[in-house]
Amino acid sequence: MIIRSKAPLRIGLAGGGTDVSPYSDLFGGAILNATIDLYSYATIEPLNNGKIEFVIDGTENKLEINSTHELQLFEGFELFIGVYNRIIKQFNLSPLSFRLTSYIEAPQGSGLGTSSTIVVSILGAFVEWLKLPLGKYDIAHLAYEIERIDLKMAGGKQDQYAATFGGINFLEFLNNDKVIVNPLQLKPNIFYELEHNLLLYFTATQRLSANIINEQVNNVNNKNQTSIDAMHNLKEQAIQMKQALLVGNLNKIGDILHFGWQNKKQMANSISNELIDSIYNTAISNGATGGKISGAGGGGFMFFYCPATTKNKVANAIVQHGGKTQPFKFTQEGLITWTIE
Repeated sequence: MIIRSKAPLRIGLAGGGTDVSPYSDLFGGAILNATIDLYSYATIEPLNNGKIEFVIDGTENKLEINSTHELQLFEGFELFIGVYNRIIKQFNLSPLSFRLTSYIEAPQGSGLGTSSTIVVSILGAFVEWLKLPLGKYDIAHLAYEIERIDLKMAGGKQDQYAATFGGINFLEFLNNDKVIVNPLQLKPNIFYELEHNLLLYFTATQRLSANIINEQVNNVNNKNQTSIDAMHNLKEQAIQMKQALLVGNLNKIGDILHFGWQNKKQMANSISNELIDSIYNTAISNGATGGKISGAGGGGFMFFYCPATTKNKVANAIVQHGGKTQPFKFTQEGLITWTIE
């Protein structure tokens, strides 16, 4: 028997950072994001030898250990072990024996929600295998708790819900970790035009998002008004983006992205740098009307809104900065699991 799952990565169109506590607890956050056809995959193969094998496909990274109720953490396999430990504890299970193989179609630290999507795909495979009574909200929230509470990894809440639900969603983040997922039902011409006009670009750099997020958290805790006001504006940006998409006012998308980017840079010093600013300015001067860094910032993927027929001109201009463009399409589905007997 083979159990498989896949969960999509996402791009955050507006409101990024307002899903991070304590801001979301104090003020409430809002994000508009969209999942794309880059995926994290997980495969579980049950074993009967009392062993657990963790494999990162496409690399030499492999870990084989004895199966117990609680595994100690090993560097590079924290996400695998975090899911296993929580599943065993929460559902009062006996130790399991299996091979878990994971693969993701984007570099970690690239700003597309990779770590959280890996957790969702692995968790989904366990749910499929063990027939655990978890719905979409349950899976997303459990993935959040594994990553943020059990493993103490800095970050927000949007990625787990995007990967689980899929599609283009307006997400609301309230206190006590409450999240409301509002799927946007866009007219087909708006959906395809938005997809057509967005250019995704990998800067060929990666970053540790925890450092940026910790700075953002400290700014809220220390009542840094410049940073807090920027987050208020980003929450408003998410509302503006939702309204523009629902009514089909696409000529505002670039301006809304640009407004958000100017405010996002006020949240923490390390969100942008000389390279990122140079790429952004090159895109704007060649026809893009707005854009942003994807994720926490500091590196990874950027994307730009390129109206009319400007997309190729922008792409040809920004690749001179050493990165590469990434073709993509939006996805309508989130986490998918299946079993092969």
